Amino acid sequence: MITVESVSTLEQQEVDVLIIGVPDHPENVEGWDAFVQSFHPSIPEWIKSHDIKQDFKQLTKMPALSKRNYDRVYFVGVGKQKELTEQPVRELFAMVGKQLHKDRVRTAAVWTAPFCNEEMTCEDVAYLASEGISLGAYEYEGFHTTSNEIDVSLTSITFITAADEQSVKGAGEVGMIYAHAVNEARTLVNAPPNLLTPTKMADYARELADNYDLEIDVLGRAEMEELGMGAILAVNQGSVEEPQLIVLKYQAMEQWEDVIGLIGKGITYDTGGYSLKPREGMIGMKGDMGGAAAVLGAMCIIGETRPRKNVIAVIASTDNMISGAAFKPDDVITSLSGKTIEILNTDAEGRLVLADAVTYAKQAGAEYLIDVATLTGGVIVALGNDKTGTLTNHDAFYKQFEEAAEESGEFIWRLPLTENDRKRIRKSDVADLNNSPGRDGHMIFGGGFVGEFAENTPWIHLDIAGTSDAASPHVLGPKGGTGVMVRTLATFIERLAAEEAQ
Repeated sequence: MITVESVSTLEQQEVDVLIIGVPDHPENVEGWDAFVQSFHPSIPEWIKSHDIKQDFKQLTKMPALSKRNYDRVYFVGVGKQKELTEQPVRELFAMVGKQLHKDRVRTAAVWTAPFCNEEMTCEDVAYLASEGISLGAYEYEGFHTTSNEIDVSLTSITFITAADEQSVKGAGEVGMIYAHAVNEARTLVNAPPNLLTPTKMADYARELADNYDLEIDVLGRAEMEELGMGAILAVNQGSVEEPQLIVLKYQAMEQWEDVIGLIGKGITYDTGGYSLKPREGMIGMKGDMGGAAAVLGAMCIIGETRPRKNVIAVIASTDNMISGAAFKPDDVITSLSGKTIEILNTDAEGRLVLADAVTYAKQAGAEYLIDVATLTGGVIVALGNDKTGTLTNHDAFYKQFEEAAEESGEFIWRLPLTENDRKRIRKSDVADLNNSPGRDGHMIFGGGFVGEFAENTPWIHLDIAGTSDAASPHVLGPKGGTGVMVRTLATFIERLAAEEAQ
């Protein structure tokens, strides 16, 4: 993880790059004249001639013009300083992070004052800058064997501030914790499926538990059979890989009550089973464990920040393969809850593993549930690739989560779940439920199926099929896994803890 420092003057620390915001009225920034004289008195003319740009997210690079304790300066256009808000600042610093990574910079310093306004403190800037820079600088290394380049990446960020140094450093460290967890989730999503099997995901969870002093339990096939987890076992029938139910427990309070359950879909590869995907539809299915990655990332943050809120994470992990033993359309299976399910589509497997995971979380004491899954192509048809689709059975619970998503800058959109939808999910001549009522309203039926197992427990469903992976570079990172919902889940837990402490 990138280290964070805070100083009152730049002279206290040497860095490779100094990051200076250039707002619409830089002369109003306290300390601006002193910086101009220290760098070069022609800066105002360079700004006026647009050699140094003030437009938002425009970056101008210049070398130090005399012997300084920095080698280069990134002048970053801020635009209208008074109008800056959190998400644009996060995106601005992500752009800076990409440039730092491209330039192979190891150490950087950010002067906070040009980014602050009446609504945004130096602490806020430090948080957003750490988060944005680390997200923007992320790159998945992969497995290339032809590169001769020595890995050079950012190791430290220093904040220059007139505010309390410890407070600014603390805010920057929290931002770095959040970004590090997102990047960990991205790496999991990007990992090839022959290397990230359910067993390897469980090993990763064990390391996480060891690092952050979390309780962990991992159930394999034998334990699932003993408990009667017929839904996840059905999905696993065609595989040679052992299924894993990964359970992480963070107990912050003396009593195990008022527990939030985070449920992740961990399908490490999805062929579709006998409802086989076409070739082009199968490529990229290594990322069908994006929900599990989001939950693991959130638990990483929770382990670091230690909020006073009880949390249990349950991840149902298997692949969905074809063999003579694989489950098939027309099968009837019995879930952990006791509810029977008619299989109409073996490619609707995510909702099956979530059904058992949700039931297990409830039995383990979860009183509120949030499931996260790359569940349906239908959410992409409905909302595109940049919006996470949601369902809920509890308006007040959802409202709190919506506020956390807004704070994190991760867009979510609620779809309706009606009684008619529930009737179609429950329509079967041979079982309590069917797993695929139709292609119309596909996202609603997929999430609504999971809701049948949440029952009356307050529940939120997050379908990240469109947002878990980016087909091209985006404002906060590169092509590939996005780590979506990691920050929102953790922010939600933090906000609940803060509200209850008041």
